[in-house]
Amino acid sequence: MNSGAIIRRLEGFPAVVAALVRSVSDEEARVRSASGAWSIAEIVAHLADEEELDFRARLGSTLRDARAPWPSIDPEGWARQRGYNAMNLGEVLGRFTRARAESVAWLRSLEDADWSIAHPHPKFGPIKAGDLLAAWAAHDALHLRQIAKRLYERAAHDAPGFSTRYAGDWGP
Repeated sequence: MNSGAIIRRLEGFPAVVAALVRSVSDEEARVRSASGAWSIAEIVAHLADEEELDFRARLGSTLRDARAPWPSIDPEGWARQRGYNAMNLGEVLGRFTRARAESVAWLRSLEDADWSIAHPHPKFGPIKAGDLLAAWAAHDALHLRQIAKRLYERAAHDAPGFSTRYAGDWGP
C-alpha cells in the first residue's frame, strides 16, 4: 500500500476545494441541483463533518481495537439538523481545512500502522484499515465531482438564453 501517496492527496485536497469555490458567493453556494442534490455549501460542510466524525474516528478506532464498535454517523441527518445549507462557505471551508491538517498530521504519525487490521462491519463485512484510508481519498474525489457538477450547472444558470453545449455534455 502506498499510504504516503494517499496521504499527500488528502493533504492537497482542501486547496483544490478552496480554488474551486473561491469565486462562488454564499448565495450561489447554497443553490441545490434541480435534482435536489446537495449544494456546494452542503458538500463542504459534509466534508468537514466527515473529516472529524467519520474517517479519522473510524480509522483510529480500527487501529486501536478492530472489534470495537465504530462511532455512528448520519450524513444526511447532519445536513438537515446542523443546517449545512445556511452555513457560511468560507467558515466551513476553514473548518474543513483545519480538520484535514490535523488528520494529515495524525496519519503521518502512524509510521508502523498495520493497514491489514480489519473491522467486522455488519453491512460490508471486514473493512481493513487500508480500505478506510483508500476510501477517504476516494470520498474526496466523489465530492470533487459533485462540486464540479454544481459549477457546471451554474454556468448554464448564469447564461439564460444561451447554451453551454459547446462545452460538452456532463455525461456519466
